[in-house]
Amino acid sequence: MSITISVPTDVTPQGSDYETVSRVVELLTEDYREQPSLERIAHQLGQSPTQLQKTFTRWAGLSPKAFLQAVTLDHAKRLLGHEGLPLLETSYELGLSGPGRLHDLFVTHEAMSPGEWKARGAGLTIRYGFHPSPFGVALVMITDRGLAGLAFNDAGAEKESFADMAGRWPNALYVEDSAMTAGYATRIFNSDQWQPGEPLRVVLIGSDFQIRVWQALLKIPMGKAVTYSQVASDIGQPSASRAVGAAIGRNPISFVVPCHRALGKSGALTGYHWGLTRKRAMLGWEAGKV
Repeated sequence: MSITISVPTDVTPQGSDYETVSRVVELLTEDYREQPSLERIAHQLGQSPTQLQKTFTRWAGLSPKAFLQAVTLDHAKRLLGHEGLPLLETSYELGLSGPGRLHDLFVTHEAMSPGEWKARGAGLTIRYGFHPSPFGVALVMITDRGLAGLAFNDAGAEKESFADMAGRWPNALYVEDSAMTAGYATRIFNSDQWQPGEPLRVVLIGSDFQIRVWQALLKIPMGKAVTYSQVASDIGQPSASRAVGAAIGRNPISFVVPCHRALGKSGALTGYHWGLTRKRAMLGWEAGKV
């Protein structure tokens, strides 16, 4: 996770605000294991917690607590991934009271538990192939239980598309097998083969939270659209729009699990992993089928 601090144009780097923010960044980066509170940092700097919160948020674009969470999450990924530490040891190494807090940190920012993030496809065999579609080249990925991934790219960008999808499940075994995936591609993009009595087999590989969000997307009728907040309400967590947005952005089965039917709060088109032009094309294509 990268963290960008935007400097207001009306404040010079020599100002006391800049020095305050720099000191807070230093303290949080070096002392993250202590999980220092806003009150503790403010006391160290001789400022009131309220004023420190306002100053840091104005400069950095996020609160000291959010900055600390981002730093902690980066270290958690390093410990779980590169270092290979167990969840309990990782929690204590980060200065957290236990795996429960580590779990909450991952669910809030990654929409998955730390254990699920660490496993990331271990034990799976995923077969894949590239096929033509109405929306560019389609990367179809299947397991022995059904469709597990569907991505899109322009001609010539197949390598990048595969790397993006494989990065979601880096511990899986990948086998290129276009002959096996061709039948799925035909069914997905040929609406004449969409039969209620013969549903397409889909395998949702993700956290419990992600799967609930993706299942909610499957309820959106073709030709309709909903907002992220409506999806959050549908899964019974109306205050979790941010985590819902993260889960929608991580949807591995584009088009079939219709994340393109999810819109921003104002009803406007928002970012789409495979490009807004492709999102508009999907909505237009569906409108012609209704």
